[in-house]
Amino acid sequence: MSVQLRRGESVDSLLKRFRKSVTASGILGDLKRKRWHVSKGELRRMKRKKGIRRARRKQRQREQRSMR
Repeated sequence: MSVQLRRGESVDSLLKRFRKSVTASGILGDLKRKRWHVSKGELRRMKRKKGIRRARRKQRQREQRSMR
């Protein structure tokens, strides 16, 4: 991944553009996932837990809106 310095651009804005492009490409997330081997069963459990947390969070938000 490379980012070219534009004319008149500061190094800070160049780094900001680089970080943004790396984040958008998903490279870091992919590296973190591949750092350790995770079995398919463990992946399913993690996804299920994440879904449960998301559903509970949405339920709490709905309850808070209805109380207003």
